Amino acid sequence: MFDDIRPYYDAEIPAAMQRIADSEHFQVLASYVFPDRSADDVREMVRSIDNIWDFQREVMNKGNHRIIEQSMSEFSYRGLENVSEDKHYLYVSNHRDIMLDAALVQNILIDNNRETTEITFGANLMQGQLVIDLGKSNKMFRVERPSCDLRKFYHDSKHLSEYIRAAICERGESVWIAQRNGRTKDGIDRTDQGIINMFRMSGKDKLGSIADLNILPIAVSYEWEPCDLLKALELYATTQGPYVKREGEDLNSILTGILQPKGRVHIEICKPITIEELSPCEEMSSNEFNRYVASLIDQRICTNYRLMPNNYIAHDIRANSSEYASEYTDEQRKSFEKHLSKTEEFDNSPALRDILLDIYANPVDSRNMFM
Repeated sequence: MFDDIRPYYDAEIPAAMQRIADSEHFQVLASYVFPDRSADDVREMVRSIDNIWDFQREVMNKGNHRIIEQSMSEFSYRGLENVSEDKHYLYVSNHRDIMLDAALVQNILIDNNRETTEITFGANLMQGQLVIDLGKSNKMFRVERPSCDLRKFYHDSKHLSEYIRAAICERGESVWIAQRNGRTKDGIDRTDQGIINMFRMSGKDKLGSIADLNILPIAVSYEWEPCDLLKALELYATTQGPYVKREGEDLNSILTGILQPKGRVHIEICKPITIEELSPCEEMSSNEFNRYVASLIDQRICTNYRLMPNNYIAHDIRANSSEYASEYTDEQRKSFEKHLSKTEEFDNSPALRDILLDIYANPVDSRNMFM
């Protein structure tokens, strides 16, 4: 029923490992993830893998640790006690980086010997056999982009909803999904009410359809926003007219997000949404209920940000104040202002500079709004 979108089964892993090992790009990937091992040694190890867990633990987790070592000054997390080992969850996360937001959550789970989640994987990114094999071997499942054809959009949404519910409620898997379609580019993390409606499409009643999924919000905080300049340029371009992605732009964003220095990164695993929180809205209309559930997720995420000096600096610069001066040093402010000046390399425009400021400043407003 779900063969068009599901990840690989264990039985499909050996063939996928052979294709990965035979890929023309294998040596480059192997040298990054395993810099102290020869490509032939890594190739032999990959070919010996015959199940998803071993692939995630021996390859993907090693790659995640390599990214942490190479691009982060500190990686921290909190809230693992909110994940019960006898339950399965729908992890709903704010979305700042194409790959890392979900990958780092898997990293936490593997390092603590917990079951990993299945992961949504945009159809626009699932291009080429190597990417497909890496993704589907890593429990990623295909999600179609929104369509202008309303009939197709409804069909895709219902199919996705049914898949997520079957994964959690029938097969005993957890699932990771972003709170909205596409990354947050302006620093304002808000849950798309359409996502809540999609969750409900496979359920029978309002409360049960959400309660059964055990929604567990995830707050991801980066000291240096992944692809911040690229995001600012895209937002700036949209003020000049319709924005059309260039060929290879998604791949460039993936690589930039992985390689760009990110400073400190923190993941907060929030408390799950409970049936007690949902019960008061039983008499709400469908739209009101969607808004209410979205607001519960937003409140969890925004109040559990790990705000960094850059957030406070940007907020003070934007407001022309020193309200948060105690949260950063003069040296940190000079470093951020130097980064801010990079907008001049692209377009000496106050508008572009303001967009970059907003990316860092808006999380402060969001947290204050929900506190």
